[in-house]
Amino acid sequence: MGLHLALGLAQILNRLHRTSPKPNFLCKTCSLRTLSNSHSLVQNLNSIHNNTLLYQASSSGHSPQGFFIRTLVLGTANPLEGVIHSRSAKAPVFIEADEQIGDGDNPKLVADRAAEDAEKITKFLSNHPTSSGIEPILDNCGVEVSPVLVLEVLKRLSNAGVLALGFFRWAEKQKGFQHTTDCYNALIESLGKIKQFKMIDLLVSSMKSKRLLTKDTFMLVIRRYARARKVKEAVETFEKMEKFDLKPDSLDFNRFLNTLCKSRQVQHAQEMFDKMKKRRFDPDVKTYGILLEGWGQEQNLLKLNEVYQEMLAEGFDPDTVTYGIIIHAYCKVRKYDEAVEKFHEMLAKNCEPTPHIYCTLISGLGSEKRLDEALKFFKMSKASGFALEAPTYNAVVGSYCSSLRFGDAVRVIDEMRRGGVGPNARTYDIILHHLIKAQKNKEAYSVFQRMMSMELGGCEPEVGTYEIIVRMFCNEHRVDMAIKVWDQMKAKGILPGMHMFSALINSLCHENKLEDACKYFQEMLDMGIRPPGPMFSNLKEALLENGKKNIALSLAHKLDNMRKVPMVF
Repeated sequence: MGLHLALGLAQILNRLHRTSPKPNFLCKTCSLRTLSNSHSLVQNLNSIHNNTLLYQASSSGHSPQGFFIRTLVLGTANPLEGVIHSRSAKAPVFIEADEQIGDGDNPKLVADRAAEDAEKITKFLSNHPTSSGIEPILDNCGVEVSPVLVLEVLKRLSNAGVLALGFFRWAEKQKGFQHTTDCYNALIESLGKIKQFKMIDLLVSSMKSKRLLTKDTFMLVIRRYARARKVKEAVETFEKMEKFDLKPDSLDFNRFLNTLCKSRQVQHAQEMFDKMKKRRFDPDVKTYGILLEGWGQEQNLLKLNEVYQEMLAEGFDPDTVTYGIIIHAYCKVRKYDEAVEKFHEMLAKNCEPTPHIYCTLISGLGSEKRLDEALKFFKMSKASGFALEAPTYNAVVGSYCSSLRFGDAVRVIDEMRRGGVGPNARTYDIILHHLIKAQKNKEAYSVFQRMMSMELGGCEPEVGTYEIIVRMFCNEHRVDMAIKVWDQMKAKGILPGMHMFSALINSLCHENKLEDACKYFQEMLDMGIRPPGPMFSNLKEALLENGKKNIALSLAHKLDNMRKVPMVF
């Protein structure tokens, strides 16, 4: 291992020496204070060398995984910007009420200030999980309220409906401020996650009175109903659009079907299609594509083929999007040969493959350890003329990781960085997932720590990244470390979702730390997140086994009230 480490260190140091005097180990979109002179460069290299030797002293064995983590420690790649598709949107620009952007102003500085103000608010709120009493906290934040800032904060509170509502109420009380349609929609999204549909109805009525209601709002409400398996209510909401002077057209019908399919309600989408086609709406190739994608997600190739044959019978020829959907469906059920066959069929019909299609095939074949074939499609994607995108590179990274070729994965990350297309947070989520799958938890945590310390390019962990690490420690029965990571996440103003709460509470129950389990359960309720039935059953059973019947009854009563008592607008 020493030879591997020495060669790796020499390679990286040579690479650093060939860079400019102010090396930037990050991707172009990340910000990091660069070294300003040769003295600081030497200090930085010495620090890297010492960190590497420290890791070497604590490691054992000789493996490609060891080479991989050492390379990440040395910073040859930008380890932490994003899984195959990036999850986070760009932070909106924050403009104070008395300020306008002039020709000489720097938009990036304005955007950075927006992100800073939003982060400041969410950090305050993350330490105060109930909506009661938050107004004095917000009054002391020292920020000017604007629609852009409010929207950003509401997006960051998407997993905390109770806090989002409290912040929304506070914002509307600020002098001269009025919520926009986007602000209302962001709150509806957050409340929909905790199934506060009566509150959503009140918000829709308020939007109507203020002439802020749009078709997008209805589609948002429909999606939340569909994901809550309230299909009847979703259909009724679609039908109500016309009563609000928003008559749906064929485009809206497609969006409605797509919402049902994306919410795993494809059978109901098919029924609505069969009921309404040619009576109220004329289907087009996109309509059929939506149904094909729905049945593909359900892994029902029989129904997919039925819809495809109907589409052909109606005179619609498959386009590039249609082929992409079918190829993805075959990959999802591991029929990779059929997927490749469809790829060649579309080429024969002069349908040009999109980057998404290449990405699908690379990811699918790579996950099956058919690495040579995956790399063949990567080579074809490079020759296709399309600019290479982060999702395609992420698929290649995942393919190498699936074959335990972590060193090659790092080289792809280097290529991404040189091309200015990442890496992103999803890239490192992929790496963490495969390290954990390969039982390289120590290496995974080392990568995560360097994300936290900004050593790997300034790409900070997102909520999904934290969930990966929290789950890893919970599965290791290291709940102490899971809580440590949890606290680091909260300190950055990132709020956990239902699945993270469930993993931590179940782990605490397993280790018989019931006081802590109850504390996090209460925090979950305070944020308005409804716990899944199995998790609460585990907690209740553990409490009863330890003679804590009164606590179990109290929590059950609180949960029951949460389900029955609506929030007040």
